[in-house]
Amino acid sequence: MIEAIGICKSYGLVRALRNVSFQVGTGEIVGLLGPNGAGKSTLMKVLTGYLQPDEGQAYIDNLDVVSDSLAVQERVGYLPESAPLYPELSVQAHLSMIADLRRVPRSEKLPMLSYAVRATSLEDQLTRPVGHLSKGYRQRVGLAQTILHNPRLLILDEPTAGLDPIQIVEVRHLIRSLAQHSTVLLSTHILSEVEALCDRVIIMLNGEIRADTRLADLSSISATVLILEPDYADVAADLWELPGVYAVESRQTADGDEYRITGSDGDLRLPIYQLVNRNNWPLKELRREVRTLETIFNDLVTETALDSDHEQVTAP
Repeated sequence: MIEAIGICKSYGLVRALRNVSFQVGTGEIVGLLGPNGAGKSTLMKVLTGYLQPDEGQAYIDNLDVVSDSLAVQERVGYLPESAPLYPELSVQAHLSMIADLRRVPRSEKLPMLSYAVRATSLEDQLTRPVGHLSKGYRQRVGLAQTILHNPRLLILDEPTAGLDPIQIVEVRHLIRSLAQHSTVLLSTHILSEVEALCDRVIIMLNGEIRADTRLADLSSISATVLILEPDYADVAADLWELPGVYAVESRQTADGDEYRITGSDGDLRLPIYQLVNRNNWPLKELRREVRTLETIFNDLVTETALDSDHEQVTAP
């Protein structure tokens, strides 16, 4: 449904997107996760044809977003972070106008408007001016105008921004229900949003994709942490000899000498304990450390910050 190939975009001297490439299959719910300024909104504008990339290509449903922009926009429902609404119009008049702008056929207009209103629970708000609605209901109107032409792809930019906790839960349920009929790409900087809604997450930092993984696969990404009494001995070589081990990291901490061991078998506690027991190592702690979305994101942010500091220090 989405294919991005080497997309680059700059605003003057600021590089918003740097060689961004990824694919999204039909029926997926994919989250674009990253802090403010990571490039998420710029990428979405490129994918919907609102911005042209400086370099690279983007395709929606096998259509080029630059040369076939109108056909692409007919297939896409796009909700920007600040939904463009007309506050003086009633909800009904506003959605009817959007349906006309979307060139919804007259014979299909009423059924599609009814579907959008029911899906977003706006039945009791149809006669109210949009400007008199609460933030949550205005967001619902934005979602309604996004889906009323039955798009194959929904692109949602911070869909729960500014909502209270109850409204956030309601909008999440709505997006889940919409995903039964459409592919969904949504941006957020909230980890719980991705975990609640998405099957897969793409993490963006400084305009680059730094990780792309399915949430179901995160539980298989783990390491075993071994802590020995400080200054006992360097046991890394012995740990490397264990079957399936492909990484051993060591550091000194306040608790002792810490070793982080990663292998093809996610849980290495038993063979490590047997090794410790055979060698009479002064064990303080042995635990499995399962990587979560939060730990992956925090590690990437820290790594990016260190890389940035290094570039500043080494720059001529």
